Amino acid sequence: MTVQWHAPRRPPKYRNEKRVVDGHTFDSAKEMRRYLILKTLLRAGKISDLQCQRSFELVPTQKNSRGETEVCVRYVADFAYIDNTTGRTVVEDVKSDLTKKLPIYIIKRKLMLQVHGITIEEV
Repeated sequence: MTVQWHAPRRPPKYRNEKRVVDGHTFDSAKEMRRYLILKTLLRAGKISDLQCQRSFELVPTQKNSRGETEVCVRYVADFAYIDNTTGRTVVEDVKSDLTKKLPIYIIKRKLMLQVHGITIEEV
């Protein structure tokens, strides 16, 4: 007889539950709700070119002094789109009060402004 033991499943770190809509997997119900709002704005013509999980390069791949490759640093935005009223690219990240204070996010937020001239909209 074979007995399989599975460790008890740990709850997600931030107590979020993944959701799937239109083939997109969202990290939380809050992120999914924001997608549904943006989809409505897209249908109404207020925004265009809606992208989920768009990646931005912040620091390119480079070689260190030992000749080893340091991989590039990327920021993956929850949503990016064009605001048809202003014509500007909007980058959004759905954040809780806790996750917007994480040091790695703060550094990437500042690099987005420095490298791409884009201020991340936290929703």
